[in-house]
Amino acid sequence: MVSHVTTVAFEGIEALPVDVQVQIASGLPSFTIVGLPDKAVAESRERVRAALVASGLSLPPKRITVNLAPADLPKEGSHYDLPIALGLMAALGAVPADALLDYVVLGELALDGTISAVAGVLPAAIGANALSRGLVCPAPCGPEAAWASGEMDIVAGRSLIALANHFKGTQVISRPEPAIREAIDDLPDLVDIKGQESARRALEVAAAGGHNMLMVGPPGAGKSMLASRLPSILPPLAPKELLEVSMIASIAGSLAGGRLSIRRPFRAPHHSASMAALVGGGIRARPGEVSLSHNGVLFLDELPEFSAQVLDSLRQPLEAGETTIVRANHRVRYPSRFQLVAAMNPCRCGKAGEPGHTCRRGPRCVDDYQARISGPLLDRIDIQIEVPAVSASDLIRPAPSEPSAVVAARVAAARAVQHDRFAALGLDVRTNAACSASVIEEIARPDEAGARLLRDFADATRMSARGYHRVLKVARTLADLDGAERVGRIHLAEALSYRGLSDRLPAAA
Repeated sequence: MVSHVTTVAFEGIEALPVDVQVQIASGLPSFTIVGLPDKAVAESRERVRAALVASGLSLPPKRITVNLAPADLPKEGSHYDLPIALGLMAALGAVPADALLDYVVLGELALDGTISAVAGVLPAAIGANALSRGLVCPAPCGPEAAWASGEMDIVAGRSLIALANHFKGTQVISRPEPAIREAIDDLPDLVDIKGQESARRALEVAAAGGHNMLMVGPPGAGKSMLASRLPSILPPLAPKELLEVSMIASIAGSLAGGRLSIRRPFRAPHHSASMAALVGGGIRARPGEVSLSHNGVLFLDELPEFSAQVLDSLRQPLEAGETTIVRANHRVRYPSRFQLVAAMNPCRCGKAGEPGHTCRRGPRCVDDYQARISGPLLDRIDIQIEVPAVSASDLIRPAPSEPSAVVAARVAAARAVQHDRFAALGLDVRTNAACSASVIEEIARPDEAGARLLRDFADATRMSARGYHRVLKVARTLADLDGAERVGRIHLAEALSYRGLSDRLPAAA
């Protein structure tokens, strides 16, 4: 007799169905798992054996074969423990075999028969719902799985015994309720910023349009302080964005208690991060920081200190909004539509251009340090500003500063205008920064004076086509903040002022 249990294998955030086939036949006692399992799957036979003994069952002295089909798909992770155990229990008659046919099963087993949480339950639940099946998962992951659908059957058990009793009808496991992480108002506030009015304005523009931003200034000018306050003025995640972000977090195993959060991700990796850590990769092709910051912010402090190869690996995700990781036997895609915010010193010593400071290396210090950032990467950054040091008068007698709540209201209003505009065009786009070149040329068509200004600037600086379209995107955001229907000269003038650093580095390819 062969029993069947359905589980999943993960390819990016996509859950592919896997048929777990369990056969108990006559022969020398053995327990074999086939179907391209990795080390964690191969070790599951010891966990399954111990969990069954702890639950009052013992494996018969026969030949046990577990096949994970399709056999040419790599199987990775510990979530195959529970489907293998339930398949064995069905083959032994401990649970009704036909009761398992309507479910997708995943979970890790402890030696005492309890079921431990695993990564990827939310994508698995969405995949099960697409197959019109229910889901059997660990109890800690139940609130996460409940977000897939309000109608699908979800059985979140704490132990093998509880699942066996549920399927035999002697115990009922109630359906878990979707849970969301409480929004704790602990984000740093813009009211703490003293001085830096131009930088605050640029931060608001970047938040309103989802634009990439680079801040250049001496140490202690407040670049990191500004970046850390960007999440406080960003709108909460929309339902579709929430699902995308949560699926990536689920694959990465970072959904605490199965609770989702409406707060946008803010990731700030150290400059020693490798390429695999930043864009994803490794043996199992896990999501990197660019995917974990999807629909949120990726903050790179001390930008030139990152390796040049790591920085240039950001170019494709910034342009395409997704990361593709290719291995010899599979190809994985992760969504990576993030907002890049970076900070850097003007030179190695950090004081170039400051009054009363003279660098011993002269202009070469600035040129060598800033040349670590390639032209093509810099061309993808919409807003580039200089953040000067704050004077003592700004600190002693600070002018009244707007709190984040006031700025967030303006940002939300501008984003609502953008969402309505793109919805009217039938586009699944939410911000100006994410729209295509053809669309931005249509919705950000400047008036005559603005077109003349833009043409003169492009001719004088040999602006690239990408830079041209990014200026239009920033100008469109400025017009949205002002409530203007058409992009004017004043909006283009401010947008062009944010391209200053690009003129110092080699022209982008």
